[in-house]
Amino acid sequence: MATYRIHPLVMGTKRFDKSMMTYQHGAGTPYIIPIYAWYLEGGDRNILVDTGEMSPIISEDRRQDLGGTIYTFEEGLARVGLQPNDIDAVIHTHLHNDHCENDAECVNAEIFVRPEEIESAHNPHPLDYRYLDDYILDAEENGQIRTVEKDMELFPGIYVMHTPAHTPGGMSVFVQTSQGRAAITGFCVIEENFDPPKEIRAMEMEVIPPGTLINSYQAYDIMLRVRDSADIILPLHEPRFADGKAVG
Repeated sequence: MATYRIHPLVMGTKRFDKSMMTYQHGAGTPYIIPIYAWYLEGGDRNILVDTGEMSPIISEDRRQDLGGTIYTFEEGLARVGLQPNDIDAVIHTHLHNDHCENDAECVNAEIFVRPEEIESAHNPHPLDYRYLDDYILDAEENGQIRTVEKDMELFPGIYVMHTPAHTPGGMSVFVQTSQGRAAITGFCVIEENFDPPKEIRAMEMEVIPPGTLINSYQAYDIMLRVRDSADIILPLHEPRFADGKAVG
């Protein structure tokens, strides 16, 4: 079986209330999150999970608060010896704009995404302002979109699972590494969601659902399923990986 090293590349940041990550917890706590593109090194194709922001805010205060370097798309790929036209495949956790703004740069890539996300991008619910179909129109017109209709192995050692916790077409990506099976979550969370503080565990909660979600009960159960299906959890916005060190 193919094994990979996972490179977390910071392609943007957000500042907001921590409760945007941790459902009903952390309100009033300022928080900064990284926005990643994850490069999967090891197969015979150059594969990214998500593509990040087109024009990230790059400032010294954000770098210090995050504890890592913030890159433009081109700079981040250069860090692993690639250019945008070298990317063969993009796997999307979902299509909120901050996860797909650089898709148009990946002119040679097949772009894998759940059909529910395509529908949401073109016809978003009024409660979800994070979709903007401008960022996928070029890929659609160029015939690059590949819809993923079921849980499946996309490439050797890379398996995708429909996990609609944060969005209707959320898709978690399971990657085989030398250290075990790693899950890049298909929903926007941090490490604390999977490892709650003792006061949360005292409420008999094993995980904290995402701060923005579709159904809180369903999201909780989805998180348990992802947790129990992997040896390593890579929460989609965990700051700990902003140092860029490869996993696996």
